[in-house]
Amino acid sequence: MSVAAPTSVLAPDEAGVITPHALDLVVALHREFRDRREDLLLARAERQKRIDAGELPDFLEATRSIREGDWRVAPVPADLQDRRVEITGPAGDRKMVINAFNSGARIYMADFEDANSPTWANVVGGQQNLTAAIERTISLEQGEKSYSLNDEVAVLLVRPRGWHLQERHVLVDGEHVSGGLFDFGVYLARNAERLLERGSGPYFYLPKLESHLEARLWNDVFCVAQDRLGIPRGTIKATVLIETILAAFEMEEILYELREHSAGLNAGRWDYIFSVIKKFRERPEFVLPDRAQVTMTVPFMRAYTELLVKTCHRRGAHAIGGMAAFIPSRRDQQVNEVALARVREDKHREAGDGFDGSWVAHPDLVPVATAEFDEVLGERPNQLDRQREDVATGAADLLDVAATPGEITEAGVRANVSVGIRYVAAWLQGVGAAAIDDLMEDAATAEISRSQIWQWLRHGRVERAAVERIIGEVMAELPDEPVYREAREVFEKVALEEVFVDFLTLTAYAQLLRDGA
Repeated sequence: MSVAAPTSVLAPDEAGVITPHALDLVVALHREFRDRREDLLLARAERQKRIDAGELPDFLEATRSIREGDWRVAPVPADLQDRRVEITGPAGDRKMVINAFNSGARIYMADFEDANSPTWANVVGGQQNLTAAIERTISLEQGEKSYSLNDEVAVLLVRPRGWHLQERHVLVDGEHVSGGLFDFGVYLARNAERLLERGSGPYFYLPKLESHLEARLWNDVFCVAQDRLGIPRGTIKATVLIETILAAFEMEEILYELREHSAGLNAGRWDYIFSVIKKFRERPEFVLPDRAQVTMTVPFMRAYTELLVKTCHRRGAHAIGGMAAFIPSRRDQQVNEVALARVREDKHREAGDGFDGSWVAHPDLVPVATAEFDEVLGERPNQLDRQREDVATGAADLLDVAATPGEITEAGVRANVSVGIRYVAAWLQGVGAAAIDDLMEDAATAEISRSQIWQWLRHGRVERAAVERIIGEVMAELPDEPVYREAREVFEKVALEEVFVDFLTLTAYAQLLRDGA
């Protein structure tokens, strides 16, 4: 498909996914909101400079009246009332899409962000898959095995890309469009009417927000898009991932900005850990131990999740817990028993803390997580009535990273290097959710791996020569193929260079485009 300037789609679209109707909405949103988006990204950079200079985040004095006010978010539709288990996966992988819908989870979050490598084939194919799933025509034949939807399937939510990412295959007025606006606009224009006809609606997850002003931008996008499509305001519902340390200080304000469109908050645990490393990268007191030792029960993670539940339930919003990333093994039952026990413990804790649901990465974990939430919820769809008035989280609790127990080991360095390089190699081959060492790794977990290496080097906790030696040893264990050499180059750029790269996907996307994807 090709559209004359000032709008251009720079890649083929044989399936006709990017319809004129969809493209019209994307263009309108780009022109209406590009300046605000760019201003907010500049504000992120300015905030980082202040943090580097010693500023620490705190609850905002300017929005105290919102935190102390008496307000609630609008009720969610019936099909979003029970979210006890949610499964996630990339929208561009048809087999994974079908399996996720059929998994028995209440919700399927189809991902164009951290679990998606944004090749044009994945971006367009993901949109095609979701429309086919809504119409219940999606299917796949693989040899003797065929895949299609069950009679009962999960409710669909879609995660567009974050504000920092672009869609480099689409130009509007000579500028690349926001990846998030592109994903959102195409999906909404194609499917809003289809979803409403089937008794559901356009539901989203919003990633990487760092402030309530970024939530306000999304809310304004929703209003403009609904008005242009002639659907009532409030039809769109969105769950915000609280996956940055700065957003943790503005959870009430984020809910308030989206109150007409809010479907709650989610504890995006992996990106949250990455955010702590990134935001306080110049502060030695924020150095974290090996990734495996930063669990959900360490003080700063416990403080954030308990505050999230309290905040959500006070405002009538759902609180959704974090990801269980374990992938059950078909060969090693001993590994399974240990890992599944940890998953049960994790989901038992979340349900007991008041969460209304939680995430898993694999269909085999759905019954495990469901059992833990069933035990607490019973026949109730959620536990919004549990107010958690016992929680009294302050700024110091959210920032108490120094209390994290653990140490930095060579095994931890090796694991970060190995996961980082192998994940980037998968990403460059179009795979955004990669099974590595019995875990489903995505961009968020890879970000922890590379940012920890950078942080440890920055503060002299490991020697550069040791890291370079381990990189060489890891490479010797991997296939001698160009993609692994490219992955090493990307990893070294985002983990070893003096200047910290905000997101590894920015560097990897440039390589993806050079490779013609």
